[in-house]
Amino acid sequence: MLNANTYVTHQKGIGGTIRNRYEDFYVEEIPEVIPDGEGPNVYIWIEKLGRTTLDVVLDIARDLHISRKRMGFAGMKDKKALTRQWICISNMNSEEEFNQVKALDGTIYKTDFLKIIRGRKKLRMGQLKGNKFKILIKDLDDIQESADIANEVLKELEVKGVPNYFGWQRFGKPRTNTHLVGEALVENDLAKAVDRYIGNPTEEEHEENQKARQAYDEGNLEESLNLMGKGMRYEKMMIRELIKDSKKGELTDKSYMNAIHALPKPLQRMFVHAYQSYLFNEAVSNRVEMGINKYIDGDIIIDKEEHIVRDKTPEEFQELIDNFEVNPTSPLYGTKVPYAGGKVGEMEENVLKSYNLEKSDFEVPKMPRLGSHGLRRAMRFQVWDASATPVDDGVLCEFSINKGSYATAVLREIMKKDVI
Repeated sequence: MLNANTYVTHQKGIGGTIRNRYEDFYVEEIPEVIPDGEGPNVYIWIEKLGRTTLDVVLDIARDLHISRKRMGFAGMKDKKALTRQWICISNMNSEEEFNQVKALDGTIYKTDFLKIIRGRKKLRMGQLKGNKFKILIKDLDDIQESADIANEVLKELEVKGVPNYFGWQRFGKPRTNTHLVGEALVENDLAKAVDRYIGNPTEEEHEENQKARQAYDEGNLEESLNLMGKGMRYEKMMIRELIKDSKKGELTDKSYMNAIHALPKPLQRMFVHAYQSYLFNEAVSNRVEMGINKYIDGDIIIDKEEHIVRDKTPEEFQELIDNFEVNPTSPLYGTKVPYAGGKVGEMEENVLKSYNLEKSDFEVPKMPRLGSHGLRRAMRFQVWDASATPVDDGVLCEFSINKGSYATAVLREIMKKDVI
């Protein structure tokens, strides 16, 4: 995992591979609220395969001829997986509109509507308890031994917790550039941010996409647009804005700002978040080395609702940590995020200094809506209902984890390798 350098378990890794087929990586949302059949909003329990949540949302909005701003979901689910989650469409009051949604079932690419029901409240980001996973690890030397090791690791993680690293999905794979776009925004360089998103071809990409990016880097915007394939949906949104502005004269900061604004808001916000995540992973690596389930004087501690917990003795903090009632935190760096005290805070400050950054850099003055105050995030997460079962072609790992955490952080401890 990018910028993640520490393990908390010491068993040898079982190795292996995941996502040989998307169906081998199953994710199911654990909802916070289940719609009751009444209300002005329409909820769809979808099952998608090999698609991002945002792509499905945009397809539904397009086919219903409505603004994507009326579409809500609780969390972004993996693209390279078989996933289930709720999608909500707000203000679909009439029976005719409800039937229009039903008529879409079977028409959205690689997406099935398993249930369509009315709900009272709109669905917003973060409104879920967690996610259940069923993941098949293949290409193992000894399936039974691998299952035994995996169960040992999972039992240890259930006691200690899992390092709360951000996975590759946050940064992009095979094209890992989301955090680099965020870095450019934090540097307040809008042109560099757009260039990094549209240009800079990589060998892992399809050849036509490489050519499209190369044309962009050479300043041939129209040619670049014409070469872009279906997978470059968001690059097309941006480059159309640049082409429109280029006809008025030389491209300016305003032009690049318009290009970024052409993207869906969740994606715009993802860039700085990804850079924060990159730095967070390094801070977590350093803090885990001090003891993932140990209270250290100066730690900033949060509860399950992410409220800071104060006025406890070290012994009381330790007992709460042991029971997963609270967690030590690491910083998602931003303009107002507080540092911990003592040696933990000194480490956190040194991470930022090593990148020649200050907290004020996260203001992003040219696009302040994309800036961030930062926050404290738990540096570990809980895993429960965990098991590993030997099957004919590998080891089937099943577990549930908190929202906002990555299953690949669990698999990384089992496999002891880079997990994508």
